[in-house]
Amino acid sequence: MDDSRTALITGGSAGLGRAVALALAERGWQVIITGRRAAPLERVAALAPGITACQGDVTDAGHRRRLGSEIAARGRLDLLLNNASALGPSPMPTLAQYPEAELAAVFTTDVLAPLALISALLDPVSRAGGAIVNVSSDAAVEAYEGWGGYGAAKAALDHATAVLALEQPELSVYAFDPGDMRTAMHQAAFPGEDISDRPEPDTVVPALLRLLDTRPASGRYRAADLLSGAAAS
Repeated sequence: MDDSRTALITGGSAGLGRAVALALAERGWQVIITGRRAAPLERVAALAPGITACQGDVTDAGHRRRLGSEIAARGRLDLLLNNASALGPSPMPTLAQYPEAELAAVFTTDVLAPLALISALLDPVSRAGGAIVNVSSDAAVEAYEGWGGYGAAKAALDHATAVLALEQPELSVYAFDPGDMRTAMHQAAFPGEDISDRPEPDTVVPALLRLLDTRPASGRYRAADLLSGAAAS
């Protein structure tokens, strides 16, 4: 049983965050989910007794302090899953036409907020011997037309994750690339297109659980590779 373990999941009201929250709660974890919209968070929290909703925006320092207080009251943090992300405008503009304010907002949500949350919660994660997982994207390592803002932000997060792993060798620090998923964000990236061929977020959860269970060396991992490794073993 993992009933003493605690996780904080940003962007926990939908998509991958919701799926991971439910999977960890089923394992007996205490899970705190956060996001900007209260109603979807509460709907997820109502699905399992171990899930607590904490509404707010991770780009807000006051909200991050509230999350810190919530974790302090529990005494430990075994997993910080930085899942909340901003795609940017939809349809996605080319870099040459990218509005500066929109680009800054993407970097604030996708890079600065996760790093600030890591800084605020490093002590409870360290005490628990926990893991920090920053959700990445293949757009961080591949160049796709129109994905310059989001991809550059995720590339920056990947690099920051690698540096953090060197600076905190006692922790498990991962960049996790889930691959394409059937989510509202992915739909916004392809407005008007049918994305029903993309897998549901639930199908990615076993890969993340394998990462947490096996605790390989800190680094960047793709869900597809973790799932194929599980199948081979």
